[in-house]
Amino acid sequence: MGREANCTCDWAGVTTEVKALLETGELILRGGIRKRIPFSALKSVKATGDRLSCTVDGAPVQLILGPAASKWAMAITSPAPTLASKLGITGKTSVRTIGDCSDETLREALAEAVRFVTKDADLIVACVDSPASLDSALRQTKTQLLKGVPIWMVYPKGPGYAVNEASIRSLLREIGMIDTKVASVSAKYTALRFILSKPD
Repeated sequence: MGREANCTCDWAGVTTEVKALLETGELILRGGIRKRIPFSALKSVKATGDRLSCTVDGAPVQLILGPAASKWAMAITSPAPTLASKLGITGKTSVRTIGDCSDETLREALAEAVRFVTKDADLIVACVDSPASLDSALRQTKTQLLKGVPIWMVYPKGPGYAVNEASIRSLLREIGMIDTKVASVSAKYTALRFILSKPD
């Protein structure tokens, strides 16, 4: 989500300056008050003028955000997009999958696709966990990538894995692809979307 603001926070009568960050599923406060609050714990969320008001465990909380207050309230109270929506998968999408896509959350998102194909795909989802599987996915999909079909590279989260964000991005940029989106897939996996870079 990525919104942030330096603002005044009133937490149950204690007023201080904070840096507020609105991330996917949680509000983070740093500075005079340090909190990580999941959206599910934010109750009675509303914007009044320049103030975002809510309660947390019964305590009244206000952030003075200026004109952004209404947008923050909407972001907190709106239903989170589904993984299928984040990946661009609908009931009209033909998907090609590469590798082990058995993660339950990913499988549920893929189930939204109209069909699975090897050719004429609208979207490719490649699950990679090693340099060899990454190279294999690129070889298998080369023709489609050159035609401008987007590919999601799904890979394990966290340090210590043979492939990571930096290595995937470096390799795909070398072959003329650009990354356009990132999506958290599950507790174990994350993903980067790439598409062929168009010449200027």
